[in-house]
Amino acid sequence: MRQRAVRNLAKLDTTQARITRILDAAAGGKNNFLADKDMVRHFDQAAPAITTAARAVLQYLSRVVRHLAAAEGVAQFMIVGGGVSCGLSAGRRLHDIARQTSSSPALRVLYVENDPMAVTMAQATIEPFTPMVRVVDGDVREIDEILGDRVVQTFLDWESPLAVLLLSTHSLDDDEYAHYVIKRLRHAAPRGSFLSLLHTTFDGIPAELLPAVSGVLAMTLPGLAIRSKDEVEALLDGLDLVEPGLVWVPEWRPDENDPACADEPSSSGNFGVVAHIP
Repeated sequence: MRQRAVRNLAKLDTTQARITRILDAAAGGKNNFLADKDMVRHFDQAAPAITTAARAVLQYLSRVVRHLAAAEGVAQFMIVGGGVSCGLSAGRRLHDIARQTSSSPALRVLYVENDPMAVTMAQATIEPFTPMVRVVDGDVREIDEILGDRVVQTFLDWESPLAVLLLSTHSLDDDEYAHYVIKRLRHAAPRGSFLSLLHTTFDGIPAELLPAVSGVLAMTLPGLAIRSKDEVEALLDGLDLVEPGLVWVPEWRPDENDPACADEPSSSGNFGVVAHIP
C-alpha cells in the first residue's frame, strides 16, 4: 500500500484543476486545491448556480446507492470516477451510505479513480479501516485495463449481480469509445446487474449564458464531453431503464430532504439514470 501511495503522489499535479476536485470544492469539501477553488469561482461568474448544482449531484448519487442497496438488494458496487472524493464528509461517503442501507454481510464497494490525491488518501485513510472498501487507480478511458485489474477481478464476485456507477462519462469525448465502454461493462457484469450514468449537459443552460460557460470549459477543462439528452439516451440503447428513466438529477426519485435544484431541475446541469442489465 505504501508503494502505491508513493507512485500516486508522484503523479499529483496541484496546479491543474480536476473535475472531481472541482465538484468537491463546489460542495464545500476538503479534497481539492487552489486551482480547483479558482475554477469554482470562474464557474460562479459564468453561472452562479454551480454550488447548488454540485449539491444536487451529490444528493442524486446518495439516492442511487440507497435505492440499489435497499430496494434492489445490490451488495456489490463499482464506482468509477470521482466517487471516493465527491464532496461527501466522512460517515456520509457512498460506501457509508451503502453500508447503512444494505442488509448484506457481504457488502463490497470498489472505487476506481484516476485522481492521484484521491487514490492516495483513500488507500491510506479508508482501506486500512474498512475491509469492505478497495480503491484502485484507473481511468474509464482505459476500460479494458480496469476490468483486467487484479483487485477488480478478485475483490468483486463477478458471478453475482453488481452495480456499476459511471460518474465520469463526461471524460469519454469519443462517441464510439463511449459506446464501447458501455458495451464492455454490459458484457462483463453478471445478469441482473445495474448500470448508472451521471452526465453533464448544456441542455438546461439559458442561451445568454451558454457562450460564457462554454468558454470557461474550453479554456480550463478541454476534452470534457457535453452531450444532449438524445445523445445520452443513445448510450443506453438496449438497457432497461429503472423508473423514472433518464432525467435531471434532482428528478431521479427525489427526496424532500434533498432540496438542491428541486425548483429548477435543469439548473443541476446533469442527467442521471439507472439501468437494469438484462
